[in-house]
Amino acid sequence: MSEWGPLQPLIGEWEGEGGLDTAFSHTQDAVLGTPYLEKLSMKPFGPVANGRQSLYGLDYKSAMWRGSEDNPFHTEVGYWLWDEATGEVLRGFVVPRGITVLAGGTAAADASSFTLRASLGGTNYTIGENQYLAKNASTISYEATITTDTDSWSYHETSMLQMAEMPEPFAHTDHNTLRRVG
Repeated sequence: MSEWGPLQPLIGEWEGEGGLDTAFSHTQDAVLGTPYLEKLSMKPFGPVANGRQSLYGLDYKSAMWRGSEDNPFHTEVGYWLWDEATGEVLRGFVVPRGITVLAGGTAAADASSFTLRASLGGTNYTIGENQYLAKNASTISYEATITTDTDSWSYHETSMLQMAEMPEPFAHTDHNTLRRVG
């Protein structure tokens, strides 16, 4: 069994052409489902000694493009971490809109599917955001389910947003299947 546990299948270079981003469009004042292309890199590292804790991780970068855009509409950088002793899986990432998320959950070392969660003000798994987002589009919760296969993996993410344009929380969703390209 690998030191990276359920993260082992994610190591590599990935692309996915079938992504779908369901989000509120400020330019069209409507909720739209927008297809996207995604490129993602996951590089292994470890172990990281943290007192008695030993973590193995993946350093990752991702970018997403709609249609024929030259510049990505969304980018992320961060880490995926595995703690074999506790079965804890973590994903910490930053989006350059002024938001940072530390999501977590537990999984068996050989799990081919796991779910990570975070909430605004959460004790362990939490969301930090800038003043603008807190006022206009606050992320109150985040959930991602990851499913791995031999040369592909999928994610389904839901970020619940409290938006100035909507009286009730809105489910911003993203999902994609990525295929190994390197």
